[in-house]
This record gives sequence, C-alpha cells and structure tokens, in this order.
Amino acid sequence: MKELFLAAIVIIIFVVIFQIAKASEYVSILKGEEKAKKQNNRINGYLMVAFLIAGMIGLWYCNKLYYGKTLFPQGSASLEGETIDTQMFITIAICAVIFFLTQILLFWFAFKYQEKDNKKAYFFPHNNKLEIIWTTIPAITLTVLIVFGLKFWFHITGDPPKNAIMVEITGHQFGWDMRYPGEDGIFGKKNFKLYNQPAGNSLAVDFNDPESHDDIRTTEMVLPVNVPVKLVIHAQDVIHDVGLPHFRMKMDAVPGTPTTMWFTPTVTTAKMKEKTGNPEFVYEIVCDQMCGKGHFSMRGVLTVVTLDEYNKWLKQQKPEYWSLFPDKAPSNKPQQNSDSTTTAIAATNIN
Repeated sequence: MKELFLAAIVIIIFVVIFQIAKASEYVSILKGEEKAKKQNNRINGYLMVAFLIAGMIGLWYCNKLYYGKTLFPQGSASLEGETIDTQMFITIAICAVIFFLTQILLFWFAFKYQEKDNKKAYFFPHNNKLEIIWTTIPAITLTVLIVFGLKFWFHITGDPPKNAIMVEITGHQFGWDMRYPGEDGIFGKKNFKLYNQPAGNSLAVDFNDPESHDDIRTTEMVLPVNVPVKLVIHAQDVIHDVGLPHFRMKMDAVPGTPTTMWFTPTVTTAKMKEKTGNPEFVYEIVCDQMCGKGHFSMRGVLTVVTLDEYNKWLKQQKPEYWSLFPDKAPSNKPQQNSDSTTTAIAATNIN
C-alpha cells in the first residue's frame, strides 16, 4: 500500500509540473516572450534548488528504507568476501564524493548563474591545465581500483591453500549438481559422450576410470567452516553463472570450459540464522546469467557446518558408482558362507 501511495504522489507531482509548464506558455503569450522568459528562468532556478533538496532527501530516505534489506548489514560470510566488500565500499565512497560534488554544483550553478539583465556570460572556450586535471585524476583513480581488483581476481582464481577441499558444481537448465572427490581426493574423468550411459549418469562421468568409483554426487552443497574450498565449475547446456551472494563470489559456468574459484566460509548456516533472526535462513546458489525461461527458478542450497559435522555428513554419503552399479556396492558383493569355509578347512585337514 505504501508503494502505491508513493507512486501516486510521484504521478501527481509530474502532473502539477506539466500543468505549470502549460500555464507558463499561456502567460508568455499574454505578457510577451521576453518578460515570460525571464520569469521562467527565475522559476526554473528555484525549481533546481528544490529538486536538489528533494533529491537529497529522497536519497537519504531510500537508503534508510532499503539498506537493511540488502546483504551488506549481514557482512560477508567468507574471508575473501571481506576484501571484496572493502574494495566495493572504497569504490562507492569515491563515487559518492564525485556524485555529491557534481550534482550539488550542477543544480546550484543553474540557480546562481541564471540569465539576468545586469550579468554577462563569461566566454571560457578551453583550458589545457583543467583538461589534464580532470582527465588524469579519474584515469589514475580507475587504474588503481582496477589493479587491486585484478590482483584479488587472480588470487581467488589461482591455486588455493593446500588444505582446501574440492567440490565440482555443474549447472544445467535449471538446476545445480555437486560432486565430491571421495577419499582419494581426486575427481574421476568426465566424457560428454557418456551422458546417461549408464542411465542416470547425467554428469557424464567415466566410470572406467577407477578414480571415479568413490566420487559422491549430491544436489546440496555442504561445506566446513573456516576451511578453504575450491569450486570446479561446469555447464551442460548454455552459459550459467555460479552466484554466491552471501560469500561475495560469482563465476561463469561455460559449456566445455571448466572454470574455478576458491573461498573460505567463515559463518555457519546455524550462526547466520541467529545473526539474521531468521530460522528459515539458507545460503543460496543462484544463477547470475540469464539462461532461459526457467532462469528465475535455478536455485541451489549451500550449507556451512562445523568440520566435525562435515566429516560426519561426508561419511554418510554413498558413491554414485554404487548407485549406478548396485552389484559393485560392498554390501552386495558375494561372501563365502561359514559352512563352505568349514568344509574347505576339514578337507584340507583330511588331506
């Protein structure tokens, strides 16, 4: 209801301004163009000041109204995300200074230097010193920001710490699948020609590779807190994008071209539920690249737990190899019964 009320106010303001403009046209016809122009200049000058004040109040009000609904108050849930937040706040601060400076001067100059009979415009065609200043300073500032950004980008896309765990995430229309490397810590090979061979092998894992036999497939990503994790990212159909907004991470998922990034979760899901006061809180894996009509529904769940809880959860998972080849599962392997063993021992003793 509040939104409709604000929209109605905005519409009314525009209608009033339009009517004032039309009335000004009629006044100019009645009073003469020159006199009407001077009156319009004066009115427009005061309107500029009014718009400046109203705009600043609106800016403050919107920030107060919506800032608490953003992810900034919660802080980053990853160690690397804190650096990203810092750089973003620095960028916002620089842009804010430039914004306030230019906008205040813009509207104030429109009021202060309006046309008057006793005032003559100063002709100022060019100044090399000013050109150099307002070209060099922005160029240097942007270069510094880009250098720091690239340095950090190479950091999170480079080699992770030695104690990092690896998780593979694959995007498809419209969902995410995760794969863990199992006890050997190595992913089995993949071959797109093996898609659904055998049936259910939708990640196209090559099960002829022994290293794939202990790989674990899940639809939910579970990570231990305070342990670096390297994501190996794939896409099966179109370009997707792994977005982890709470961790300030994102990376394109490109068909045929695996991408990687790593980060260190610092806040468990349980802790974030307390922090936000939301018992239903979950970390989301979103797709940040338009990927089709079901793009809005492409959502995954990421759970951050303690290291002990993670190890316990990992032991409860069964390799995908056992699901696709039930006869290979340890519980289904033929075992020699005790009677046969006893007979064999007895025969040996007789001989």
